[in-house]
Amino acid sequence: MRAPERSVELTQVTEWQDGKVHSQQDSLAAEEPLEIRIGKVPLTVTMRTPGHDLELAAGFLLTEGIIESPDEIADLRAVPQENSPKDNVVEVELKDMSFDSSSLQRNFFAASSCGICGKASINAIRTRGLQQPDRNFRIDPEMLCQLPERLRAQQEVFTRTGGLHAAALFDARGELVALREDIGRHNAVDKIAGWAVMNGHIPLAGHMMLVSGRGGFEIVQKALAAGIPVLASVSAPSSLAVKLARELGLTLIGFLRGRRFVVYSGGFRCLPSADV
Repeated sequence: MRAPERSVELTQVTEWQDGKVHSQQDSLAAEEPLEIRIGKVPLTVTMRTPGHDLELAAGFLLTEGIIESPDEIADLRAVPQENSPKDNVVEVELKDMSFDSSSLQRNFFAASSCGICGKASINAIRTRGLQQPDRNFRIDPEMLCQLPERLRAQQEVFTRTGGLHAAALFDARGELVALREDIGRHNAVDKIAGWAVMNGHIPLAGHMMLVSGRGGFEIVQKALAAGIPVLASVSAPSSLAVKLARELGLTLIGFLRGRRFVVYSGGFRCLPSADV
């Protein structure tokens, strides 16, 4: 998978190894702010790795409940900045422009380390009316164990920098459908959701998502908003993530490494003998 333009920056570093010191060129994962606007009104600023910015904006709108359907988006565009060759602003035109950002009543500050903050409890998710994902979706546990290696093999920017998270979308046969990388794991998930929005694939009922790192609350709620029935991570979920997954019927898998994984919710989709 070819790395997006501006996703990697080069720098000179000094390395110490076994008592020897030498200078060399190193690759860094790029991090820049992206401002998302509704019309001309600023909505949020998130620190992200440049690339797939329109997908990131579209996915953010969907997973944060600002839109419920791709049909609500009239236009989506990158806005050139004065005195800068970089496009770090995306403007979204909604078909219903009666949008009032003050009515959202939650903090849309986003940082690469923590995701979307300001949700006090699962009650904030309940009010959105998210539905249980497709109960008929099934995934074979043997095939599930093969997915981390398939993800890793396609992480071009991570291979060069060692500094990015990834979210990968697979179908029921384990075929890779889409993969996005970002310095923030929540951004990688939003880019996948935005890809689905822009290509008419919402809800993602026949798919599962694998994320690098942990499966936190914000990742679970974004997967639910996109209609994904199975979410797996190579590390642990948080307690609130497990509670939300169990309440809304998402299959949540952690510690997917080698030939082992732990099912926290929705085992019926991946374990033939499971009832939960």
